[in-house]
Formats: sequence, C-alpha cells, structure tokens
Amino acid sequence: MKKSLAITCIILISVITFESLAQQPTLSVAVTGKVKAEKNFSSADLKKFKLENIADVVITNHKGETKGTAKGMKGVLLRDVLQDISLDTDNPKLFSEYYYVCTAADGYKVVYSWNELFNSAVGNSVYIVLEKDQKDLEGSEDSILMISTQDTRTGRRYVKNLQTINVGRAQ
Repeated sequence: MKKSLAITCIILISVITFESLAQQPTLSVAVTGKVKAEKNFSSADLKKFKLENIADVVITNHKGETKGTAKGMKGVLLRDVLQDISLDTDNPKLFSEYYYVCTAADGYKVVYSWNELFNSAVGNSVYIVLEKDQKDLEGSEDSILMISTQDTRTGRRYVKNLQTINVGRAQ
C-alpha cells in the first residue's frame, strides 16, 4: 500500500512539474545556428518591427478539424525579423540550402526553408504574434506566438511560446 501511494505521488508530482514547465511563457526568441552572429529578440525588440493587423485565423488540426479561431491579432512578419540575420555564407546561390527550425519551450518544432520565407508568398503570412484577442501576449501562456496564416492545416505551424529559431543547412 505504501509503495503504490509513493509511486502515485511521484507520478503526480512529475505531471504537475512537467505541466508547469511546459506553460512557462517565453520572454525572448534566440536565433542560433548557421549564422554569422547569433541574436536574441525580447518582446520589446520585436515590437520595434512593423506591427501588422492579422485577419482572424481558423485553427485546424492535421485532419482539418476546427479547434478554434485566433482573433484580434497583431504581429510582425518572421521574414522581417530574420532579414538582417546574416547566414554563415556570402554566396547567395547557397541560400536555398538553409532552413529555420522554430522551437517552442515545450520542444514542439516547425520548419521553414529560406525559400519559403524569402522567395515565396508563404513569407507574407508567417507572423510572430504579439497581440491576440486585442491583448498583449507578453507573459501570457501563448507568449511568444508564431502562426502561418495561409497554411491549409493552420495548427501544424501554430507555435506557442516560441523560444529558438535554429538556422541549419542541408547537406
């Protein structure tokens, strides 16, 4: 009896600890990896970029089922944030080999290629969201939020608590 109670307590404490860690809001985004100089963007830094109103987005899962609607959003284009981050090459022909792994605090990851962000219409619809429901997201459970508004399955690249953007290069 004591052994099962102890195991139950350990499991409960582990779940509570994991949940509290997963819900910690991010306060900045670090750009790392195959870049000439790594950079960290605080919420205040991100607010210095051109802030755009974002139309309401129906959030769908991998099956296309509606899970909710993101409304009243304002944000900055991810492309604008990454524009001045120099890749670790000076040869523009090689830019097509680069990709960005965007990782949330809980480990959830999504990937964009350099061409998606800088050489296609996708780049016009990937935002770091700073306001949702007409409220500042700083310190909220969705802070810092990233969304690709034109994806067919919008929930696949809906990232809460964006923490890092690691630049890689395909070999």
